[in-house]
Amino acid sequence: QRDEDGSSVRGALSFDPTPDAQVLYKAMKGLEYGSNLEEDIKSDTSGYFERILVCLLQRDDPRCYVDSAMVLQDAQALYAAGEKIRGTDEIQFITILCTRSATHLLRVFDEYQKLASKSLEDSIRSETHGSLEDAMLAIGKEHRTPLLFTAKLINVSLQGAGTCDGTLIRVIVSRSEIDLNLIKAEFLKIAGKSLSTMILEDTSGDYKTALLNLCGSDK
Repeated sequence: QRDEDGSSVRGALSFDPTPDAQVLYKAMKGLEYGSNLEEDIKSDTSGYFERILVCLLQRDDPRCYVDSAMVLQDAQALYAAGEKIRGTDEIQFITILCTRSATHLLRVFDEYQKLASKSLEDSIRSETHGSLEDAMLAIGKEHRTPLLFTAKLINVSLQGAGTCDGTLIRVIVSRSEIDLNLIKAEFLKIAGKSLSTMILEDTSGDYKTALLNLCGSDK
């Protein structure tokens, strides 16, 4: 149960979380559908794009961990893997972008700018293309401006003729107890209306009620 102001969640006195926990565990392991996410990614993608998705899936990201000794080393490795050579060492880009913490990468981005006199995103645009380019740019945006990135992701999921329910549910549920109120503020700036208003307009029934409860008040 969520408090009226949307600030916290409290368990109902008669609620037994065990069945839901079992369903979640099965879904994460792929037991509910006879497969798991990593295997599906490997069967549906290939090449460097497959590598980057699998690497992200396996990452254990302590968000605030920074290895100060490796920051400059990583920036130099990225520069050497792209701007300094003919062609691109995609594996080096994937390894660093997908295995370092968010805070560590922000420091790496700053050092890279000093070395290359251009942003890492600009280098990615010039050195890669297609799905790999999109994935790497998304990692950069998510780390540089996480609130704005997530707000844009929600906005895209609510645009068009239908609603991208999977994305909308995943983002709101995963961020509801972390930083959703901050994301809502960014959403208002880019969409021109509140997230609750958009949900009211684009969803219905119990689904709408559940999302609005997670979002809390617009105040």
